[in-house]
Amino acid sequence: MIVGGGIMGLWAALKAERRGIDTILVEAERTGSGASGGLLGALMAHMPDRWNEKKQLQFDGLLSLEAEIAALEAETGLSAGYRRCGRLIPLPKAHLRPIAERHSREAETNWSQQGRAFAWSVIDESPFADWPSGEFSAAGLVHDLFAGRVSPRSLTATIRARLHQSGRVRLVEGVAAHRIDPLANRIVLADGSSIGFGSLLVAAGVGSFPLLEALGPTLPKPLGRGVKGQAALMKVDLPDELPLLYLDGLYVVPHEGGLVAIGSTSENRYDEPFSTDGQLDALIAEARKLAPGLHEAEVVERWAGLRPKAIDRDPMVGPHPAHRHIHALTGGFKVSFGIAHLLADAALDSIVGKPLALPHSFSLTHHVSVAGRQAGDEEFTEIR
Repeated sequence: MIVGGGIMGLWAALKAERRGIDTILVEAERTGSGASGGLLGALMAHMPDRWNEKKQLQFDGLLSLEAEIAALEAETGLSAGYRRCGRLIPLPKAHLRPIAERHSREAETNWSQQGRAFAWSVIDESPFADWPSGEFSAAGLVHDLFAGRVSPRSLTATIRARLHQSGRVRLVEGVAAHRIDPLANRIVLADGSSIGFGSLLVAAGVGSFPLLEALGPTLPKPLGRGVKGQAALMKVDLPDELPLLYLDGLYVVPHEGGLVAIGSTSENRYDEPFSTDGQLDALIAEARKLAPGLHEAEVVERWAGLRPKAIDRDPMVGPHPAHRHIHALTGGFKVSFGIAHLLADAALDSIVGKPLALPHSFSLTHHVSVAGRQAGDEEFTEIR
């Protein structure tokens, strides 16, 4: 059984179906809602310097996602809005250029795999007029050819359509999981009913943390929290070949159909998790300065939601230390869409008794240990 029908739970259900496993997926709202129903869809790799196993995993995920999506689109006839569009990063100050040039040399080694090499080039001017504005690139720009984008809503809808073609996956939508009974092997739902399971995969985004915490051991700190993000969608007629833009946490992501996504804030403190405010207004204003082509663009949607961030930042995957038949698949803050398909495979391998083939810092056991160590801290620390 899978609890949660966001991008993590959907990939897990699809991967289970491909392995011939009968699966029930329980979702509190509708599959593809919550944080997975956002707007941005930027697929960007970590910097190519100081290479490690986590950066390699993300690189592998972003590389293999292209074929995974192509297969889905072929099976369903739908578009997931995927394109390896590349990325431009303005260099507003002179000292940033030699750093970027060093990264370019490191990308020659670290961004090369399966006969494919992806450039991280330092250029003097953008190949695209006013994309971005020249005032932000006094020292040039990085042109990254590895980055891509996907429509979050189109991808989740495509996986959902593929699951509907299967006779092995049962979707139960509109009812939340209230608690897990680990001894009876049952999920108790908010309406008072319950469903039994053999193995359970908890992929409910922010809602995963209280479900897992209630299983014990009693922890002095929560296993994770929701980080609020605000984003906007604009309608504007722009050339199809434009890359996404990135500068100091601001993303400008062109999508199909003349749409451009702007995002996103990262708010650890908030009063209203699902409403937008002046912080989004400021973000839109910054985007219009960065990309003059957006000056007259109409804002067609404003979005806010909570992204799940595990206590040690990395995704949280694998068996619960006290209940080995209950597994986590959550916490992919800002990286979920790029690696969820790999995490789903690793989680399913773990369920059938194989070692968890992920960095140790991704394991649920590790996150439980971190929560225990951080007793007395006012806030848990981000480890990048």
